[in-house]
Amino acid sequence: MTLKIDKNCVGCDMCLPVCPNDAIHEQKSMYIINQDKCTECIGFYNKPQCIEVCPINCIAIDPNYIETKEQILNKLDRNKL
Repeated sequence: MTLKIDKNCVGCDMCLPVCPNDAIHEQKSMYIINQDKCTECIGFYNKPQCIEVCPINCIAIDPNYIETKEQILNKLDRNKL
Protein backbone atom coordinates (compact mmCIF):
# COMPACT_ATOMS: atom_id res chain seq x y z
CA MET A 1 0.00 0.00 0.00
CA THR A 2 1.06 3.54 -0.47
CA LEU A 3 -0.36 6.75 0.81
CA LYS A 4 -2.22 9.50 -0.98
CA ILE A 5 -2.74 13.16 -0.17
CA ASP A 6 -6.27 14.18 -1.05
CA LYS A 7 -7.56 17.39 -2.61
CA ASN A 8 -8.05 19.01 0.81
CA CYS A 9 -4.30 19.56 1.09
CA VAL A 10 -3.56 23.19 1.94
CA GLY A 11 0.17 23.02 1.17
CA CYS A 12 1.21 23.63 4.78
CA ASP A 13 4.67 22.04 4.30
CA MET A 14 4.38 19.77 7.36
CA CYS A 15 4.66 16.44 5.51
CA LEU A 16 7.54 17.26 3.19
CA PRO A 17 10.44 17.30 5.68
CA VAL A 18 9.33 14.20 7.61
CA CYS A 19 9.30 11.77 4.67
CA PRO A 20 12.40 9.54 4.96
CA ASN A 21 12.13 8.45 1.31
CA ASP A 22 11.68 11.86 -0.31
CA ALA A 23 8.43 10.53 -1.72
CA ILE A 24 6.50 13.78 -1.24
CA HIS A 25 6.75 16.74 -3.57
CA GLU A 26 4.81 19.87 -4.35
CA GLN A 27 2.62 20.12 -7.40
CA LYS A 28 0.32 23.07 -8.11
CA SER A 29 0.35 24.43 -4.52
CA MET A 30 -0.43 21.07 -2.91
CA TYR A 31 1.61 17.99 -2.16
CA ILE A 32 1.51 14.58 -3.79
CA ILE A 33 3.13 11.26 -2.89
CA ASN A 34 5.22 9.33 -5.39
CA GLN A 35 3.93 5.75 -5.10
CA ASP A 36 7.23 4.38 -6.40
CA LYS A 37 9.03 5.79 -3.35
CA CYS A 38 6.44 5.63 -0.55
CA THR A 39 7.04 2.83 1.96
CA GLU A 40 4.62 4.12 4.63
CA CYS A 41 7.79 4.74 6.67
CA ILE A 42 8.39 0.99 7.06
CA GLY A 43 12.04 0.57 7.96
CA PHE A 44 12.16 4.01 9.59
CA TYR A 45 9.18 4.55 11.91
CA ASN A 46 6.26 2.62 13.40
CA LYS A 47 3.71 4.93 11.75
CA PRO A 48 3.70 6.98 8.56
CA GLN A 49 5.14 10.32 9.60
CA CYS A 50 3.21 12.36 7.05
CA ILE A 51 -0.06 11.15 8.58
CA GLU A 52 1.24 11.92 12.07
CA VAL A 53 2.05 15.56 11.26
CA CYS A 54 -0.79 16.45 8.86
CA PRO A 55 -2.95 19.07 10.64
CA ILE A 56 -6.00 18.49 8.44
CA ASN A 57 -5.88 14.69 8.14
CA CYS A 58 -5.80 14.63 4.35
CA ILE A 59 -3.42 11.66 3.98
CA ALA A 60 -4.67 8.07 3.82
CA ILE A 61 -3.97 4.72 2.20
CA ASP A 62 -4.44 4.88 -1.55
CA PRO A 63 -6.80 2.04 -2.52
CA ASN A 64 -5.43 2.14 -6.07
CA TYR A 65 -1.94 1.08 -4.90
CA ILE A 66 -2.36 -1.94 -2.64
CA GLU A 67 0.98 -3.65 -1.98
CA THR A 68 2.26 -6.45 0.20
CA LYS A 69 4.84 -5.80 2.89
CA GLU A 70 7.39 -7.58 0.68
CA GLN A 71 6.70 -5.18 -2.20
CA ILE A 72 7.12 -2.23 0.16
CA LEU A 73 10.41 -3.59 1.47
CA ASN A 74 11.64 -4.01 -2.11
CA LYS A 75 10.90 -0.32 -2.72
CA LEU A 76 12.82 0.52 0.43
CA ASP A 77 15.84 -1.31 -0.94
CA ARG A 78 15.55 0.52 -4.30
CA ASN A 79 15.26 3.89 -2.54
CA LYS A 80 18.59 3.27 -0.81
CA LEU A 81 20.42 2.93 -4.16
